[in-house]
Amino acid sequence: MQIDQNKIDGYNSQSLRKHERALAFLQGEIPHAADIISQLGEFQIAIPSWALGTGGTRFGRFPAGGEPRNLEEKIEDIGLLHRLNRASGAISLHIPWDIPEDPAHIRAVAAAHGLKFDAMNSNTFQDQPGQEHSYKFGSLQNVNRDIRKQAIEHNIEVIRHGIALGSESLTVWLSDGSCFPGQLSFRKAFENTLEGLSEIYAELPDNWKMFVEYKAFEPNFYSTTVGDWGQSLLYASKLGPKAYTLVDLGHHLPNANIEQIVALLLMEGKLGGFHFNDSKYGDDDLTVGSIKPYQLFLIFCELVDGMNARGMKHATDLGWMIDASHNVKDPLEDLLQSVEAIQIAYSQALLVDRKALSAAQERNDVVAAQEILQQAYRTDVRPLVAEARLRAGGALEPLSVYRGEQVRAGLIRRRGLVTIATGL
Repeated sequence: MQIDQNKIDGYNSQSLRKHERALAFLQGEIPHAADIISQLGEFQIAIPSWALGTGGTRFGRFPAGGEPRNLEEKIEDIGLLHRLNRASGAISLHIPWDIPEDPAHIRAVAAAHGLKFDAMNSNTFQDQPGQEHSYKFGSLQNVNRDIRKQAIEHNIEVIRHGIALGSESLTVWLSDGSCFPGQLSFRKAFENTLEGLSEIYAELPDNWKMFVEYKAFEPNFYSTTVGDWGQSLLYASKLGPKAYTLVDLGHHLPNANIEQIVALLLMEGKLGGFHFNDSKYGDDDLTVGSIKPYQLFLIFCELVDGMNARGMKHATDLGWMIDASHNVKDPLEDLLQSVEAIQIAYSQALLVDRKALSAAQERNDVVAAQEILQQAYRTDVRPLVAEARLRAGGALEPLSVYRGEQVRAGLIRRRGLVTIATGL
């Protein structure tokens, strides 16, 4: 289902005067507003194919209806998001949930919606139908060489699918770990995992990156074989220059200083990308910016500062992706909210007076440093974000257009009330 450009323009005309007044005021307050709008126009956030369906918990799942039934419909849904916000121009696939049987056809479908393929994601945290060996006791860490080989071959297969689609990166997240003391040898688990990652790394094309994702806990609760950013960095450093750490905002213990982690990984040239979400207790996979918006802003402050220090391109030198679960929300509405929250935090970080902040830090003026950051955070930059959308042909108010066009009801009519978009 798509929304005609004329309809988007019609909705925009209803809000245009209000928007222009708000934008004019902000432009008067921010000398470099035009630069921020331009940078926003280049900034794209990938949507994972699995985020288009209803999530859930181990207790239950409550489908919203109208979920995409195949890869083509998932691309169609992301195309709809991109049509509305002009900032969701990439899709990240999960294998084997979204195997492209005809890569040329899938590439053509994506291109028709203005989409490219972001990182490919492997799956060794589930046993698939017909799979010879079980991952019950881990995949790359497993004491059984045949099981490790199966996991390695799967990741190599994922790379091949990615090459056919024009992707340039592989994300490896392992659920490997242990539930009880004594269950495994930490050293052997690390060594086995490194050996497996090395075999996968060797299959990467020259222009590819490998993202090693970490997670503090779940589904294993005593130890995780890639349990924090230090372990991920250790793997990435040993693997080579094409390996990087990937940060999922929910994959930390409560109150972790993620902004400091980001700063140090950037300093070392080993930050590869992000999975954006939000959390209250653990890996809650909540809407980006819904729980800790100030932390999201502080993370972007370090991202902007660190990338500028290294001469990196904000839009392309890191991987940006949403990774959320929607148990009680319409997934497409949630994704629209998430993309805008990311754009807002990014814009606010671009507002920070870096020279004044550096000067305050040099003279240990704690109050001034706090005021500089909070001045940027408290600025309502939504008119800048909306203007970037408008200039690209998107909607001033994407969520209002989505609801006004009753998109979910239309998807239910076309696809049915009971459809499942993920392999969970």
